[in-house]
Amino acid sequence: MVMKKKKIIIPLALILILLLWGISWLPVTERISINLKAGEDIRIALITDLHSCYYGPGQKWLLNRIDKEGPDIVMLGGDIFDDRLKDDNAKALIEGLVKRYPCYYVSGNHEYWSGRVEEMKEWLRSSGVNVLEGSCETVTIKGTAVDICGVDDPTELLRSTWEKQLDTAYAESGQGRIKILLSHRPEEAAAYEHYDFDLILAGHAHAGQFRIPFINRGLYAPNQGFMAEYVSGMYKLKNGSSMVVSRGLARESIPLPRFFNHPELVMIELN
Repeated sequence: MVMKKKKIIIPLALILILLLWGISWLPVTERISINLKAGEDIRIALITDLHSCYYGPGQKWLLNRIDKEGPDIVMLGGDIFDDRLKDDNAKALIEGLVKRYPCYYVSGNHEYWSGRVEEMKEWLRSSGVNVLEGSCETVTIKGTAVDICGVDDPTELLRSTWEKQLDTAYAESGQGRIKILLSHRPEEAAAYEHYDFDLILAGHAHAGQFRIPFINRGLYAPNQGFMAEYVSGMYKLKNGSSMVVSRGLARESIPLPRFFNHPELVMIELN
């Protein structure tokens, strides 16, 4: 009798695991609202860690999902390209986005690891994407002035060089404007707390690959280790800045399955 129960329980457990694994690969849209006294609502689409993964012919599925949300601006937070997969899917997404929305980009570690980061940046610029490398650009969205600052991924930079990029980007921002920092790395929260950015946008952590339900911790995230803290959603930093971390859109580029960790498009509404 006990043996029969074991024979039943083991297959059921495997089926449950496979079901959870399959569901966890389905992409979702995460919506976050932040009160920054922006006047009219400003809608930001945050896209990170695509890793040139496939979302339908010409990336149509993902483009349709973004169009449905109607963002005013698109932030590309690094690892849009991959160091192993071909560039085709990343380029198809970018080509679709630049026809519709202003786009801003910072590099991720995998773009550096590809050995072609400068080539990728040049292609992005020629396609109409604003590439930020320790710089800041001021845009007016629905009558509200917004400083969009960005830094490269530090993976192949001296620490002093990366910190100088932060200093330079912040110095180019001005008083009385909403200040947004686009950076690939959420684990650098302590560095961001030296500045008064209103909003920091990041990715990189992939939500720890296995996201632990109810406590929003990642089992293991790069550069954060086990029980990673900054993995998904919005965090309030010690200086009052808000940091939003995307779980990213990587699927077939990663060797491990995602559990309780849907790939996501993040929509941020500033109001």
